[in-house]
Amino acid sequence: MKWKTAFLSALLVSSSFYVAPTGMFEQQAVQAAPGKNGAAFDQKVISRIDQERMYEDVFYLTETIGPRVAGTDAEKETAQFLKERLESYGYDVEMQEFDIPDLVVGHLHTDSGDVLVNIPAGSAATVDEGLTAPLYNGGLGFPTDFSNDAAGKIALIERGGITFAQKVTNAYAAGAVGVLIYNNVDQTGPLNPSLGGAEMPIPVGGITKASGEALKTDVLATGESVTLSVQAFEGATSENVIATRAPKKGGTDGIVHVTAHYDSVPFAPGASDNASGTAVALEIARVLKSYPIDQEVRFVFVGAEEIGLLGSRYYVNQLSEDEVAQSVGNFNMDMVGTSWDNATAIYLNTVDGLPNIVTDTAKATGERIGTPSELILFQRGASDHVPFFEAGIPAANFIRREPGTANLEPYYHTPLDTIEFISAERLKEAGDLVGASVYQLIRK
Repeated sequence: MKWKTAFLSALLVSSSFYVAPTGMFEQQAVQAAPGKNGAAFDQKVISRIDQERMYEDVFYLTETIGPRVAGTDAEKETAQFLKERLESYGYDVEMQEFDIPDLVVGHLHTDSGDVLVNIPAGSAATVDEGLTAPLYNGGLGFPTDFSNDAAGKIALIERGGITFAQKVTNAYAAGAVGVLIYNNVDQTGPLNPSLGGAEMPIPVGGITKASGEALKTDVLATGESVTLSVQAFEGATSENVIATRAPKKGGTDGIVHVTAHYDSVPFAPGASDNASGTAVALEIARVLKSYPIDQEVRFVFVGAEEIGLLGSRYYVNQLSEDEVAQSVGNFNMDMVGTSWDNATAIYLNTVDGLPNIVTDTAKATGERIGTPSELILFQRGASDHVPFFEAGIPAANFIRREPGTANLEPYYHTPLDTIEFISAERLKEAGDLVGASVYQLIRK
């Protein structure tokens, strides 16, 4: 069975920008992005950034390809799409493959239809036709929540009280043949229970609070059975797509890295997270494909971000000592196109919360071009700028959040992360800001 087919079977704070003290990175930023002197160069970029083109790319990634879970056929299809597009722009493109943990995907079916389910790493697989059994109300999964009646049934257990692994272990000890754990808070996407690295002897799935309560009312109470199917795939891989443009003779040795991850979480079409950043990076690559440059630029579209920043870590780890030393900075874009009304600010996240050449250049660019949104320097990791920072490369993550709370959009990591909640105007704003900033650093 194809990866994509197997996966799809599962579907039914801050204030204003902080200005750094004068230092080395700030001096570099001022020289690279010299206030009003850079305005003409800004226009060469922002006059060509096409918001409709970016919106169409987000549409294609989410509506045509769909969820792009690491290691699936859909993720590989996306990588090929990116490769072909970047080659059409004239870039030298490298496909950098790397290993990822084995995939486990699942499907939960009732007589009333399919239920969204997440299968955690460490779950046992089922036979191809799945495990069909009645449900047992396992409460919170304590040993005292089980009786002899649990034998041969799938335990339906609520989140809370003890670890997920303990719940499963207790259910297995009582004779349960499978476990479904439902959330204790309302969320759109199904629960993804971590088993802490343990390998379980029975299949395990995570579902929403609403699904768990519905199963108790409509299935458990009537004695009906459900079918839980879990498939494991070994030898999974993901890919980074690296498009490089080096300066012609006479250029410096500097390297500017522009990154965006193209994978998504299960069930989420991943429009904001992160087809938006991917589309903006593609558009910046198109605009900068032929302008004279003085430093090398690399557009790096990384896979497997959602399972631990694996693609960006692999990319950075493959850089030579000289490449690290020559690296000027990393512009990472993630969730830059959400239309959520409250996300009125562009956060410039750095791992240590301090400004660097990337944030300073973006601030200077934003002032020159009149970026409408507030730019907020914020201490935060959790995206692909982290491995660059850890290697000593100045890096920042560009992401839209709610000022003050730093909240992300409510559609984050849910099936509602669709094209419906993407703003073409905000894609344009991100493209203008990051594109003009990158050009200030690499231009002749």
